[in-house]
Amino acid sequence: MARRLIVGITGASGALYAVRFLKAALEAGLRLDVIASGYGLRLLAEECGLNLKSDNFGDWLDRTYDRTDRPGSMTLHPAGDQGAEIASGSGPMAGMVVIPCSMKTLSGIARGTATNLIERAADVTLKERRRLILVPRETPLNLAHIENMRAVTLAGGSIVPAMPAFYQKPRTLEDLADFIAGRVLSLLDEPHELYPAWTGRTTEN
Repeated sequence: MARRLIVGITGASGALYAVRFLKAALEAGLRLDVIASGYGLRLLAEECGLNLKSDNFGDWLDRTYDRTDRPGSMTLHPAGDQGAEIASGSGPMAGMVVIPCSMKTLSGIARGTATNLIERAADVTLKERRRLILVPRETPLNLAHIENMRAVTLAGGSIVPAMPAFYQKPRTLEDLADFIAGRVLSLLDEPHELYPAWTGRTTEN
């Protein structure tokens, strides 16, 4: 049975990170339960030209990138539906990723306010001791942001800032976003070939 993963998309600039992660997760065969906030939907449209509510995501990927096998599946949930199945901890889940994660959503998760389905699903993920990965995209950070990241980390979550590396010699924006997608997949113990593993460099004297 395919591993099931919750994916939250919020209103931090960096919608491309979400698109490339969804693409990679579907190619990995994951069963995705996707929740996009209102601003998350807006940035997907403004930054990537994707209307997640009306576009078939697979067809959009085929038009925008390359045609490839995507054995995974995706279900979109309204952000206001706290009665959704994924609002409960009773279902089997591999974990949850919020990519990108706005500072507002980070605060809600850190404080356990659960004002929408993204925050509630994250709260459930933490209480069930499942993997929670947040990909914040903000700079510079103020002390409140840092303290909220600390609180999530102490609660068992992982913070993966949208800070791509360059040792893989990226040539496109997609390459940069794929590095973050790959780091998240690695934390979920999902194999990928989004970038070559670092093997170290040797120097001669």
